[in-house]
Amino acid sequence: MKKLPIGIQTLSHILYDGYAYVDKTAIALQLIESENYYFLSRPRQFGKSLFLDTLKEIFEGNKALFKGLYIEDKWDFEDRYPVLRISFGAGVNKNKAELDRSIRWILSNVARDLELEIDEGKSNREGFQELIRHAHEKYGKKAVILIDEYDKPILDNITDKETARAMRDGLKDFYSVIKDNDQYIQFVFITGVSKFSKLNLFSGLNNLNDITLDARYSAICGYTQNDLERVFGGHLAGVDMEKVKEWYNGYYYFGDKVYNPFDVLLFIDKGHEFRSYWWSTGNPTFLIDLIYAKDYAIPNLENYEATDAILDSFDVDSIELEPLLWQTGYLTIKEKFTERGRIKYRLEIPNLEIQFSLNDFFIDVLTTQKSEKLAFQDKLYDVLKAGDLDGLKNILVALFASIPYQNFTNNKIADYEGYYASVIYAYFASLGFDITAEDTTSKGRIDLTLKVDDNAYIFEFKVVDKPTGDALAQIKAKQYQQKYQEIKNSFLIGIEFSRAERNVVGFEWEKVG
Repeated sequence: MKKLPIGIQTLSHILYDGYAYVDKTAIALQLIESENYYFLSRPRQFGKSLFLDTLKEIFEGNKALFKGLYIEDKWDFEDRYPVLRISFGAGVNKNKAELDRSIRWILSNVARDLELEIDEGKSNREGFQELIRHAHEKYGKKAVILIDEYDKPILDNITDKETARAMRDGLKDFYSVIKDNDQYIQFVFITGVSKFSKLNLFSGLNNLNDITLDARYSAICGYTQNDLERVFGGHLAGVDMEKVKEWYNGYYYFGDKVYNPFDVLLFIDKGHEFRSYWWSTGNPTFLIDLIYAKDYAIPNLENYEATDAILDSFDVDSIELEPLLWQTGYLTIKEKFTERGRIKYRLEIPNLEIQFSLNDFFIDVLTTQKSEKLAFQDKLYDVLKAGDLDGLKNILVALFASIPYQNFTNNKIADYEGYYASVIYAYFASLGFDITAEDTTSKGRIDLTLKVDDNAYIFEFKVVDKPTGDALAQIKAKQYQQKYQEIKNSFLIGIEFSRAERNVVGFEWEKVG
C-alpha cells in the first residue's frame, strides 16, 4: 500500500516519493481545453493547492511526472508556458502594510523562479503587471496565472471590518492587473474559501467563470466514493464503509458527493478512529459575533433556502451567517429547485463530523457550558433513548438554570423563542440523532422533531409571561403527530419558557401510538 499524502500539496513530492494519488488530470485537461479564466470556491484543506500545483506542472511541461496518469498522452507537453504561482496561504497579515510586504515578497519569488527582474521602485500593482508582460516577452508564450487562497487576508481579519475593508481594497487593486493584461495571459485559475463578489473584488473581470457549482467539476477537489475504494481500498480493509460515509462524506456540488480528503487520510492514519479531524484544525470562531449580532435561530440553518445571490454574497460590509457557513464547509447543498421562476438551493449539514462538532460549538456559544456540556449530553441521550419524559423535563430545567446570567445581560435573547429552541436543538443535534427543525406538515410547521429508535418526539416551544398550555394544544389541534404515525411511539411535547425566569415553566406531554 502506498503512503498517505497527509498535508502534502506538491504533486512531484506525491508522485516521485510513492504516495497515494487520486488522479485529477482528466478534470485539469477539460478545464485547460475549455476556457481561460476560472474561479473555484471550496472549504479549507480540500485539495485546492494540490490541484493548482497539478496545473502548474502541466503548463510547465513536466511530462515525466504524469507517467501513467490520464493526461500523459493527451497533452502536448512540449508546449510550455511561464507560470505565475501566487499564494496567500502563508502566515497572517494583520494590516494593509503587512499585506503589501507579503505581495512584494510573493512577486519577488515569482520573478526569481522565472528568472526575471522587477523594478523595486514600482508599486505591487505595477510590479505584477510588469511580471506578466516580461514573462510573455522572455518565453514567447502567454502567461499562466494561478492564485491560491485569494481571500485569506480578508478572512483572517473578518471580525475587524476596517482592516478587512483595507485588505479587500488592496487585493482588488492587485487583481485588477489581470483584466488589463488579457493579451498577455493564456490561463487564469483563482481559488479560495469564500465566493467572490465580482463587483467588490474582481470588478471588470467579467470573463471569470465560476465553476464552484458546475456539475462537470464537482469532484475537482475531494474524494468520491469510487476514489476511496480504488485508491485507498487496501487501507480501509475491514472498515464499516457506511459509517465512514456518514462521518465524512456528504459535500455536494451537483455531481458525486465527495469526502473531505483531510478527514479520510487522518482516519486511516489514526487507526480508523472516528474523530472530527478536519474540524479540529480550525474552529469557526468568527461566527460568534455573527450569532450574537443578529439573534440567529440555530435550527433555521437546517433546510435553509438560498438563491444564487445569497450564496455569492460575500462582502465585508454585509456578512450573513448562512452563506458563510456554506462557503466554509459547515453546510452543504441538499437540493436545487425552482420556485416562482427562480433557482433556489436548500442547505443541510453534510455529515456526522460537522453535526457533532458544529453543534458542540453552538452550545459553547449559546450557553458557555463548556464544563457541564458533556454531563448534560449524556443525561439527555439516556432519557431520550428510554422515552423518559419526566427525566427530560428535569434535565432541561437544570440545563437552563445553569446558564450564567451574564448571557442575558445587555441583550433581549430571553424574549426570543429562537434562543431556547437553539439551545435545545444544538444539544439534541450534538447527540447524532435524526433531527428536523421547522418540520413541515400539511397543517403547519413543527418547531422540532426528533427521531430516536422507535420514538418520535414532537416539540412546540413558546416564550410566555406565565404558563398557558398553548404549546401542547397547538400540536394536538394541528395533529402534527399524523406525519409520524408509522413510528411506534409519538411523544407530543409542549414547552413554555418564562421571560422573567429564563427557564422552563410549562412542560406538558402526551404519548400517542
